[in-house]
Amino acid sequence: MSTLTDPPNESFRLSMLINDTRYRSLTFQVIAAVVLALCIWYLGNNLIQNLRAAGLNISYNFLSDSSGYDINQRLVEYDSQSSHARAALVGLLNTLLVAFLACITATVFGVVAGVLRLSNNWLVSKLMAFYVEIFRNIPVLIWIIIIFTIMTAVLPGPRAFRGDNATSSMLFDAFAFTNRGIYTPMPWFEHGLFASASMNWLLVIAGFVGSWFAARRINIWANQKQEATGVRPKTTALILAAWLVPFLVLMLVMGLSWEYPELKGFNFKGGIKIGGPLIALWFALSIYTGAFIAENVRAGIQAVSKGQTEAASALGLRPGKVMNLVVLPQALRVIIPPLISNFLNITKNSSLAIAVGYADITATLGGITLNQTGRAIECVLLLMLFYLTASLTISMVMNVYNASVKLKER
Repeated sequence: MSTLTDPPNESFRLSMLINDTRYRSLTFQVIAAVVLALCIWYLGNNLIQNLRAAGLNISYNFLSDSSGYDINQRLVEYDSQSSHARAALVGLLNTLLVAFLACITATVFGVVAGVLRLSNNWLVSKLMAFYVEIFRNIPVLIWIIIIFTIMTAVLPGPRAFRGDNATSSMLFDAFAFTNRGIYTPMPWFEHGLFASASMNWLLVIAGFVGSWFAARRINIWANQKQEATGVRPKTTALILAAWLVPFLVLMLVMGLSWEYPELKGFNFKGGIKIGGPLIALWFALSIYTGAFIAENVRAGIQAVSKGQTEAASALGLRPGKVMNLVVLPQALRVIIPPLISNFLNITKNSSLAIAVGYADITATLGGITLNQTGRAIECVLLLMLFYLTASLTISMVMNVYNASVKLKER
């Protein structure tokens, strides 16, 4: 009687790295990685040798030197005596500011236009189609220049607000719309918890982040309650309390006050200035990218089966509720992936800010600082590092959100 035994284990041979399918793909990947590393080493070594032959070397000591130029739009303290590193920080914050604002408004424009383009109203749908085709087929740089030109030509100068013969007036005695920008009241704290104003604002931001997490937990609790009992508890009052209570407490404890802009000399002083270049860049990026997002939203909505809409309507839901509760949640799985690319494009397209004089990081570090110091390689490497880091961060955050909205089968 014969018995079945396992075949003897074959000893490893070098030829198996090519002939054996278990190791072949890994072998080719290792070879490709080694070749790539050697190419990078060769190019880097060649760059260093050429710089050394020209009497140059890579150094970032220039970042501590005085910049010698002013920046109008800034989020932190800065003057012409500040260092190049400080100027780069101002430009970095300006880039993040316009990118953040444009991502929000572009999403709003895109969602509204994408939904309305599927409207049964012929006029509304054609107007949205006209918006999409016009704005996405003309380069964003042209829209930046057009909006900036219209803004500077239509809005009055600060002199129009002066004296009894003023031809323009402030809105609610608090907002001034001029060809140099928009001036709004600025909140400040009479007695903050910290000596530093930035620390007080960080405390306010932390309060809003805490409110967001609290509101999110309330929604999660309501969803769990609905799944367990079939009845969703009312959460409107709880969510409002989560947002308003921390704000009211901070306002009472820290003494929130407002500084209003006033016309002094040839310009407005005080308050917050939103410069014309920032507005032009912000609005142009929003309406341009919003046209692409509108098509993504339209494709996502049309990807949802029509039977879902009919079933929701049969249950008595109104069209608005059907869109918000049934269609859009399912359409997000189609909308989010291309939306990530649109957010990345907004961040990179913000480098066109130099066309209207907005001091982003490309204009400061990659423009004035580079020309003054002659450190082209160092400045370009820092720019590449910033945009790479920003893009990877946006991708990571949006991919996490994309994973959270995926359809989960029971």
